[in-house]
Amino acid sequence: MTISALLQATDLHKAYNGKPALKGVNLSLEAGEMCALLGPNGAGKSTLLQLLTGLFSPDQGRITVLGHDMRTHPAQALSGLGVVFQQSALDMDLPVMSNLLFHTDLHGIPRAIARARIDEGLSTMGINDQARAVVRSLSGGTRRKVELVRALLHRPQVLLMDEATVGLDPGSRQQLLETVRGLCRERGMAVLWATHLIEEAQVADRLLLLHQGSVRFDGTLPDFMAAAQGQDFQAEVMRQLEKKGL
Repeated sequence: MTISALLQATDLHKAYNGKPALKGVNLSLEAGEMCALLGPNGAGKSTLLQLLTGLFSPDQGRITVLGHDMRTHPAQALSGLGVVFQQSALDMDLPVMSNLLFHTDLHGIPRAIARARIDEGLSTMGINDQARAVVRSLSGGTRRKVELVRALLHRPQVLLMDEATVGLDPGSRQQLLETVRGLCRERGMAVLWATHLIEEAQVADRLLLLHQGSVRFDGTLPDFMAAAQGQDFQAEVMRQLEKKGL
């Protein structure tokens, strides 16, 4: 079976207590592509991520990961996803190695393979000396690196980053961005990077601009700037978000 998009979301609608959070959102991610999801608070970014990670189901629409329908084949779909959430999902009182082994156990990865992958991941992030450190003792930047290692242990082809740089210093933020860009190039991973920081969106291949539950723009950065009519990136983003009528 040939899969044109690693992740495909079609006509997603979601409402809470009758108030629409998403209104017909469409999204596709191709291999090797990094897409920045940008929008103000309340735009629907968190709701979209919740649907894509299977935490909630859409009221209408369809999500497929590697060709597997999230609603009818959730286990197969979710096995193709790696996720780094905005809020840390690590057990703060356990060592790094224990956190990572727990993840590989959940995915049924044999311990020998798991340990090899963990060693490789920690080494790639430059934190192999922290394997036995208790998570609570680590800096925010190091914890994020551990979470990225964990998200990649089961070899997903799609990576979702939910405002993963919140609270990080500029150096740690830049390092995380460069690491994820490298995954796109070297592994052909598709990445959706949700952010509220315009400077992070500028390193992506594509921009998905979400506002009031609707997609305001979905396309390449050059196409976005071509429509900017001489404005810089930040000015055009703000202009788009200030438009009325959606």
